[in-house]
Amino acid sequence: MGSTRDTRDDVLRDRAAADRGRILATLRVQYPDALADRGFRLLHPRTGDPYSGDRRHLVATCRSISNFAIGALVDGPDWCLDAAEHGVRFLREAHRADGEDGYHLVVDAEGEPIDQTRSAYGHAFVLLAFARATDAGVEGAATDLAATHALIDERFRDDAGLLRSDCDPDWTEQESYRGQNANMHACEAYLAAYEATGEETYLDRARHIAEAITVELAGATGGLVWEHYTDEWDHEFAYNEADPRHQFRPPGYQPGHHAEWAKLLALLDRYDADPPSVEGETVGWADRGRKLFDAAIDHGWAENGFIYTHKLDGTPIVSDRYGWALAEAIGASTALTERAAADGDSEAADALDEWTRRLEICTDLYRGPAGVWYEKRVAPEDGGGLVAPDPPGVEPDYHPLGARYEKFRSVRRQYDAK
Repeated sequence: MGSTRDTRDDVLRDRAAADRGRILATLRVQYPDALADRGFRLLHPRTGDPYSGDRRHLVATCRSISNFAIGALVDGPDWCLDAAEHGVRFLREAHRADGEDGYHLVVDAEGEPIDQTRSAYGHAFVLLAFARATDAGVEGAATDLAATHALIDERFRDDAGLLRSDCDPDWTEQESYRGQNANMHACEAYLAAYEATGEETYLDRARHIAEAITVELAGATGGLVWEHYTDEWDHEFAYNEADPRHQFRPPGYQPGHHAEWAKLLALLDRYDADPPSVEGETVGWADRGRKLFDAAIDHGWAENGFIYTHKLDGTPIVSDRYGWALAEAIGASTALTERAAADGDSEAADALDEWTRRLEICTDLYRGPAGVWYEKRVAPEDGGGLVAPDPPGVEPDYHPLGARYEKFRSVRRQYDAK
């Protein structure tokens, strides 16, 4: 009996070591070529060459900071922390507006603003970047984290306790819109802030957003997560229906976001956040996460990836396969495996682990020769070709690296608990 357990622990340790190696290999592809004199540059997945131009997107800056901070968190080489610090300097000096009143969405390499939108989605990633940087030990990042939390509370948090929409520099909302995507990434960022600081306020914020989006609002759509709402948080089912391939706000249900939420709910379960209730009955976070993961598989899995969007009944709207959705499903299946194992449900853990294996097989379909992921594969009926991200881009390796990090620590938790 002991021998079998020791063998399983050895397998888990080998898996964790392999995932750490893949994290650092991904970052080694990025370093130093992705680093410009100031900020980061997008690399082409086929050649590895930096894209031309000097536009710097806030989301890309923050995702790159998070990536290199994760490298430091898994005890990577010193250049991981150096690169994270490089990014934090650019975030402070270039993206941050005068008077520290929010962050510009797009700037040039000298820090001159090109798009001064105060993006809710973008500021969620600012919070994530400073959370990961704090966890990695970047000097002063903890102060920036607290300041960003206060900024989001003051400027973005609405009466429902959720993030409102994008604003002009004077903080006037650009449209009467609410989106689950920005809130999902805020939940992710608050969880990372909790991991970095242990402050319960951050966990409470993450919990509140998760319950509102994945339990309360999803209750009106058969448990599926709708993307778009009015400023009163009423479902806006016709939003962008004429633009089905919109990069950030497509119409329909997104299997990739169901998988992403499944991962976040597993983390809420891990950190013992108070579970929600439906009609007086407690709903476990991991159980709700498993239902969202199953929904992603049932409606979105297409053997070589996940379709982009579908209708309520599962009918595809856009069948392009995005790499980020595959990566998030790997993060979800591994986090849910860890929670099932922690609950002693070996059958569920084995089933989820099998899904991780199936999903991992597909990753080579999205990784370019240079080691950087393509944005998507076009639907087979449209040729199935690979599509690279358009500059300035929002850093495609953030999702694969984040999934690998979750896999690394979920596996480690399984053998550390023994």
